[in-house]
Amino acid sequence: MQDLDRLRALGDPDRAARASARHKRGRETLGVPPAQIEALAAEWRAALDIAARVALARTFWDSDIHEARLTAARLLVQARMRPDDGAWDAILDWAPQIDGQEIGDGLMSAASRRLVTDPARLDRIAPWAGSRNPWLRRGLLVATGPWAKMNNPKPQDLEIRETVLAWALTLSTDRNGAVRQAAQAWIRDLAKHDPDRAALWQQSHEDRVAAQAEARAAAEDEAEMEPEDLDDANATPASEGHPDTGSEATALPDLDADPEAPDVTPDQER
Repeated sequence: MQDLDRLRALGDPDRAARASARHKRGRETLGVPPAQIEALAAEWRAALDIAARVALARTFWDSDIHEARLTAARLLVQARMRPDDGAWDAILDWAPQIDGQEIGDGLMSAASRRLVTDPARLDRIAPWAGSRNPWLRRGLLVATGPWAKMNNPKPQDLEIRETVLAWALTLSTDRNGAVRQAAQAWIRDLAKHDPDRAALWQQSHEDRVAAQAEARAAAEDEAEMEPEDLDDANATPASEGHPDTGSEATALPDLDADPEAPDVTPDQER
């Protein structure tokens, strides 16, 4: 394919070897610098109509070449794209295949433009908050980034912001570090535009972390108890049930009560 050959011609074998070792996905990597990827994508965005651009993006994505997938995402990064249903459908088709941060964040950059164009589309990606794929969990926060950066949000935007803040609170304690980083990045962006709301979220986050730490400590304490300690703790005192001893029955601790377990989002990999 001529267009893909143009991308290949920009490859650097040494850069490709380093990038492939870093990604650890076994995917063909050409070693094309991001600036050159963007230059090609910008040229094709300007030269092609929307249908042809989406078709080219799909061809590039299906090649499963690292830089080609990055180019596919860049082809769909445009604020004004009418109609954009084809681009949105492509993004939804590709999202479950994301297996790394660079491609994932690139695709979610394109997704964010399509979400701002039609916020009702958030309903389609809301389930990503509970996905087994951590890159989708991260992607949910990257794609909704524009709502953290709005200076004058409308009432609908504020509602969306609150929804994302709830997702971010849950994902801020995700087992995957890339997901946690995305949550904190979202809040840092929000702090530049609405510091009071960001501070309130941060306090909720700290309370959540403290509660989870307390629950883990309690669970560990119970797990460390020796079997004989449990037998002794559950034993009935000799004096209980014998009124002639004149001793009051001793209340036993409720050792069967488990501390509240923290929210844990299932993880895929990784």
